[in-house]
Amino acid sequence: MITGPSGVGKGTLIRALRERSPGLELSVSATTRRPRPGEQAGVDYHYLGEEEFDRRLAEGEFLEHAAYAGNRYGTLRSELDRARDAGARALLLEIEVQGARQVREALPEAVQVFIAPPSEKALRTRLVGRGADDPDQIERRLAVAREELAARDEFKHVIVNDRLEDAVQELVRLVATMCAE
Repeated sequence: MITGPSGVGKGTLIRALRERSPGLELSVSATTRRPRPGEQAGVDYHYLGEEEFDRRLAEGEFLEHAAYAGNRYGTLRSELDRARDAGARALLLEIEVQGARQVREALPEAVQVFIAPPSEKALRTRLVGRGADDPDQIERRLAVAREELAARDEFKHVIVNDRLEDAVQELVRLVATMCAE
């Protein structure tokens, strides 16, 4: 389970990890937000309307779910089944801190990694630089990020994403150790 504030580089680190560590599946999260340009349903996210999200939640289909920056996100239990059926070495979950706490309760054996930015200023620069959010959304994401950064001590493994290559190497080492156990 990879968690940390929005814009910290979770997706970039996971892509690099998967390139260097074959056999890792990435869970496709569900969300109520609209697709960003270039995103594909079933690949980037399972895009659900509010009613569909509520129905699946009521039927117990989510391992975890959270509201974040005005949208809802969650991991469908079917993603665990999909990874197992595909023979994956491990399933990676890219989730927010709220969801990570729920997974910790449901699957205490899950390896939890918190990705931290080198500073709040660096996080702001990354959020602005990716050009995906308007200024109000960026401010909301930074407000949530401050709360999430306060939770980093809850996680056994913390990687500061200051230099990308260093962070990737640390994550690759960690996953190799965990998969070997």
